[in-house]
Amino acid sequence: MDRLKSPARLMIVSDLDHTMVDHHDPENTSLFRFNTLWEAHYRHDSLLVFSTGRSPTLYKQLRKEKPMITPDITIMSVGTEITYGKSMVPDDGWVHVLNQKWNRDIIIEETSKFPELTRQAETEQRPHKVSFYVKKDKAKDVTNSLSKIFEERGLDVKIIYSGGIDLDILPKGAGKGQALAYLLKKFEANGKPPVNTLACGDSGNDADLFTVPGVYGVMVSNAQEELLQWHAENAKDNPKILHASERCASGIIQALGHFNLGPNLSPRDIPDHENNVINPLPGHEIVNFNLLVEKWRRAEVEKSDLFIAGLEALTCPSGFFIHPSGTEHGIKEYVSVLRKVYGDRQGKQYRILVDNVLATQIGSDTWLLTFDKWEYSGEEREGCVVTSILKKDSDWFSWVHVHQTWLEQPGKNEWIL
Repeated sequence: MDRLKSPARLMIVSDLDHTMVDHHDPENTSLFRFNTLWEAHYRHDSLLVFSTGRSPTLYKQLRKEKPMITPDITIMSVGTEITYGKSMVPDDGWVHVLNQKWNRDIIIEETSKFPELTRQAETEQRPHKVSFYVKKDKAKDVTNSLSKIFEERGLDVKIIYSGGIDLDILPKGAGKGQALAYLLKKFEANGKPPVNTLACGDSGNDADLFTVPGVYGVMVSNAQEELLQWHAENAKDNPKILHASERCASGIIQALGHFNLGPNLSPRDIPDHENNVINPLPGHEIVNFNLLVEKWRRAEVEKSDLFIAGLEALTCPSGFFIHPSGTEHGIKEYVSVLRKVYGDRQGKQYRILVDNVLATQIGSDTWLLTFDKWEYSGEEREGCVVTSILKKDSDWFSWVHVHQTWLEQPGKNEWIL
């Protein structure tokens, strides 16, 4: 909440499964496109919120399976848990709100009387969420019956059916939309309401996000029938809600352009000869440099002395580089190593993910940057924390110092640079 000194230029609030994350895209192309765009153009002055039906356990599992950047805020368990930052600090104020007219024991007692309900795994049972599976043709009758029973027993709950199978029982004041409204109210109280907010979803439990006043919304092209039906019945004339023609994260990028919320061209979509931004942000420099290294090792750029000379021009002659293994080299030696590894990751689904770029100006022309760097090769990954010092000369940055420390210790295949 305190990372930005002024109101966020944009706050994106996105569902994960089949919205931000495309499980039908084995190379995670759209997710990498979004990640690169966010770190280059938005991280420094905007907020990223993940809003998922997943429990903390399954959310962390997804982070290990997919190349996801770190959000500023995480809303989990269908809007019943809110945490902040990389360390996921819980919001105790939200817990207090949800405790009103909520009795988990009564809910478990009454739902046990319905054979149509199959209890989900224990990891998905949370303090303010009780979850089941139910067949689509039984869902409406079960939902109506439970609603009457809980009302008679004095509980104030809501029942959400999504994905054609998931049934979640939550406090009346819970849900993805209510969690977002709570956050916006909290930012308002602190004098830092986001300038614009974009909600992104694909299923029924995302509908609440689009009901929050003043929020832009995008339903990705692969949105499920239940969300499209909700839109047709409740918001078909709302110009602030877009049904994208692109899938998942690509649909989110499309919405940025449609609503004129900011840059919508990912550095991954720009030809190399056009990717030289005049007077770039420090975060853009970090992203662009690592993207060039990725393309070099994938043999997607021409192997030429001119390319190497361009990289050398970006390094300070007296600068130094410390590899995660602890070995120290002159920073120009790093460029020499790059010359030798051209194409060594060709055909191996190799990608570099830059995450959580934090830039601090420490002098009139000098910046201290920290970020996490993950290198993926097929299903393997290696990660390190990077601390860099960049010096700005006219319209360009030069690399003075790079220090890497392992985040995830590799096995015998050590290929991170």
